[in-house]
Amino acid sequence: MPVRNSSTPTPTPAPPRLSATTSPASSPDHDLEDEARFRQLSFDGLDLSGQSGHGVEFEQCRFTRTPLAGTALERAAFTDCQVRGSDWANLRATRSSLLRVDIEAVRLTGLHWVDGALRDVSLRECRMDLAVFRFSSFKDVSFVDCNLTRADFTQADLRGARFSGCDLSGAQFAQADCRDTSFSQCELGGIGSVASLRGATITSRDLAALSFTLATALGITIADA
Repeated sequence: MPVRNSSTPTPTPAPPRLSATTSPASSPDHDLEDEARFRQLSFDGLDLSGQSGHGVEFEQCRFTRTPLAGTALERAAFTDCQVRGSDWANLRATRSSLLRVDIEAVRLTGLHWVDGALRDVSLRECRMDLAVFRFSSFKDVSFVDCNLTRADFTQADLRGARFSGCDLSGAQFAQADCRDTSFSQCELGGIGSVASLRGATITSRDLAALSFTLATALGITIADA
């Protein structure tokens, strides 16, 4: 894997275009169902966990302390949304999209976002261990101070992703496209398919931490003098 220096700035995700006013969401009026459309709503403490829906769309919505744990979504779309302090663990979304979404302090353990798209998405201080992003594409997506231990990015297009201060221990990158992906101040020990990081930008500190994984992949034995 070639080592290169780069000073090219990483694009910053565009913020969500939120409305100044939103209406409160309530149950059962705003429970999930197929082809549901939710616009300019504030989901504050509304429990949507364990529900399901096909073709559900959220536009200019705010989610605060709103559980979607164990929810199943197919072809869902979140556009211009903000998510704060919610439990979305084990949310399963297939062929779904996030566009201009800001997510902070959200529990996403075991999230399955498969064959989906993320564009202009910011994730900060999120617990995302065991998250699965197989076959998904990332454009202008920022992960900051997130726990991504054992996350699965198999065959993901990560060319527009930036990881800063994240724990990626044991993460899987099999056949991922990491050209122009950047890693800064991250924990990369024990990641899988390290050769798939070809074309990524990694800080010297991160490269030092990655050396043992690289050596293992190359069949090199490291012996203390």
